[in-house]
Parts: sequence; C-alpha cells; structure tokens
Amino acid sequence: MIKRIKFLGIPVRDQDRALAFYTEKLGFQILTDQAFNDQQRWIELTIPGATTGIALFTPEGHEDRVGTFVNTSWEVDDIGRTYEELTAKGVQMSGPPERQPWGSFLRMTDSEGNTIILSGK
Repeated sequence: MIKRIKFLGIPVRDQDRALAFYTEKLGFQILTDQAFNDQQRWIELTIPGATTGIALFTPEGHEDRVGTFVNTSWEVDDIGRTYEELTAKGVQMSGPPERQPWGSFLRMTDSEGNTIILSGK
C-alpha cells in the first residue's frame, strides 16, 4: 500500500527564480530537472535527510494557485535559529516565530509569493 508522500507540488510562475530560491536560500537539492513540455520543466527537489521532496511545477489551468497559501507545514530543528538564518538570507517572513501552547511556527513567503508554514521548537 501507500508507504510515503514522494513530493508536494508547489505552484510557481518562474521556475528558474523558484529553483534558485529553494536551492540557494533553503538548501534543497535537485533530484531532477528536465523538460516536461514546451512551457515547463519537471523540477523535483529533495530535502537533505528527508524522504519527502517538492516539485516546482504548475499544472495547466492551476496558474491561479501561484502566490497563495500552500497547505503544508515544514518541521525545522530550531524555529528561532531558522528565522534568523532565513531572514539573513533575505527570505520574507510574516514576523518572528509565534509561540502557542501546541507549538511554535512562522509564515515564510517563497520567491513566487507562496506562503508556507515552518514549525518547530
């Protein structure tokens, strides 16, 4: 049966800009980058040490999803340190980590305007 989630699709408008953001600012690694059709490439990235990756790809007809909330939460080791490191790299954050009884999180915006939740201790 199902054994894992292979990747999460993140809709992007500019694949080169998004690829630079995810590899240079977040440290993801390229698993595959190849032609998909005349308009897009299939770009799949891996997170070092994780089994789930992301695909920087927008299915035809879903262009309106670019720049919206991506319904996912990414776990980080140290939310405060992650905030400091990513902010220093120019990554847009909604503000410092928010601490709640159930955990801490922050909202990150990628190069395409997508909002992603980072959570951790």
